[in-house]
Formats: sequence, structure tokens, C-alpha cells
Amino acid sequence: MTAIEPTHKTPKPTPSRLARLLQSDLGWSFTHHPSAIIAAIMLLMLIASAFLAPLFTVQNPYDLASLDLLNAEIPPIWMAEGQWPYILGTDVQGRDLLSAILYGSRASIIIGAASVAVSLVIGSTLGLIAGYHGKWADSLLMRAGDVLLSMPTMLIAILVSALARQLLPPYLREAGASGVIVFAISLSAWVQYARTVRAQTMVERNKEYVQAARLIRVPTWRIMLKHILPNTTTPLLVTATLNFGLGILIEATLSFLGVGMPPEQPSLGTLIRIGNQYLFSGLWWIVLFPGLQLCLLVVSINVLGDWLRDALNPKLR
Repeated sequence: MTAIEPTHKTPKPTPSRLARLLQSDLGWSFTHHPSAIIAAIMLLMLIASAFLAPLFTVQNPYDLASLDLLNAEIPPIWMAEGQWPYILGTDVQGRDLLSAILYGSRASIIIGAASVAVSLVIGSTLGLIAGYHGKWADSLLMRAGDVLLSMPTMLIAILVSALARQLLPPYLREAGASGVIVFAISLSAWVQYARTVRAQTMVERNKEYVQAARLIRVPTWRIMLKHILPNTTTPLLVTATLNFGLGILIEATLSFLGVGMPPEQPSLGTLIRIGNQYLFSGLWWIVLFPGLQLCLLVVSINVLGDWLRDALNPKLR
């Protein structure tokens, strides 16, 4: 009789982090949502082209020395008077429109992302303090938020941006324009994050694990950051995604009104404002293509935000 040899099972390889993400509920929801996939691909292409613009654009639109007025007002290349390599034509300053759009998209994306980051940090911190400590801190912070919410976000941004431009020295007005816009947007946007974190903190602070952490004398800041804050990430992620697109729109509106980015550092809003002045002169491409780029950017972000809100909502599962 032959002895039965023991069989050794080969351990299964540990799946990668990407594989675990795709196998999760969120990954399954994304792969089965065509609109979210299309929006994600579009957003990735827009962001990649904006930040890789120096590799394939004709000129740096921020470098005034590279502009030539002899190349001004050239129509798109598919028109009779179009010229290579100006695919989308040029503006009245001889600036290649495709290069200006990509560089302007980069400025708009950076400002939108920075405003979300600043608002998220400020709102989460104040929301944790208000929700955990309550009493006078809660009343003071929430009443300040109520005052800001009583005024339109755009009005606050316009007032702050215009006031900062007057207070800053002349040599800092253009260099600090992006920082002023980020501050103007964040001044009212932090309230949404603070209210979200405050509501969740008031629920979590009375649970058993927080009470146990207090009994063993865990520092308050550690309880708020390590235990309570992670439980607020789902609504914060949805809010941040939607506010990303809103921040880009606010920046574009401020630049369109002339209190945003300067003409020497064009964003999408600046390009639309410049093109709008020549819309009825037959130079339609100067305003059309930047407006289309802004529309695609914001729509793709909002579609992803809507999908994320539905995917993270336990009532819809």
C-alpha cells in the first residue's frame, strides 16, 4: 500500500490595493455606471492636458515676449484663413488659443482644488470643535456660519477680491491674485464642511468608543482626529467633489467680471471675458472654445459628484 502524500495548498496571492478597490461596493458601482466612467476619463484627460501643456503647446501664453501681433485674430485651422500650428486660432494679442486654454485650465483647476482644501481644513476643524465641545463654542461658530450663509457666495467673493486688490501693494496684486481668489472662495465655503462635521460629531461623541477613550484619558485632540473625524469622510468627500466644480465656476465668474486673474495670467474666466468683447466682431472662436472647456470641466466633476453621492448613500444600496 502506498502512502498518501500530503497536499500543500499554495497560498493565494494578496490582491493589490487597486484590485481590492475594484472589488468593493464603490468599485462595483463605478464600473457599472457608464456616465461616471465617461466623466472620469474626460476629467482625467482635461487635467492631464492642462498640467502637461508645456510639452506639446505652441507657446507659453504667460510669456509676453513670445506673442506676435502679426499672428492675431487667426481663425481655427479648418477655416479658409486658418494657419498651422494654431489649431483653434489666436486671439487679438496673437496668443495661441489652444495653449491659452490649457494653461488657463491649469490655473482654474489649481484655484478650485486649493479652495476646496482650505475650506475643508477650516470647516472640519471648526466643525469638530463646535460639535465636540458644544456650548459657547458651538453657538459662536454656528452663528458666524449663519451670517455667512445669509449672503450669496458670489457676493462675498466679489467683495473680498475687490477689497484685497485695493489693500495689497501694486507689485503684489497680480502675483497674489490666485491666493486672494482662494481666500475669497474659502471664506464662505467652509460653512458647509463645518455643519457636516458638527452634525456627525454630535452623534459620535456620545457613543461607547468615545466614552471609553475618555475613561482611559486619551487626549481630546486625538479623539477628534483619530476616532471621530474618520467617520465624517463620506459626506465630506461628496461635498468636496461638488465644491470643486463650484470653485472653478466662481473663479471663472470673478475673472469674467474683472476681479479675478489678471490678463497676463489668463484663466478660463479671463479668456471668456476677453473673447466676449469681440464676439460681435466675428471672432467667435475666442469665447467659444474657452467656454466649452469650462463646461466640459465642470460637467465632468458634477457627474462624478452625483455618482459618488449615490454610491455612498446606504439608503440606495
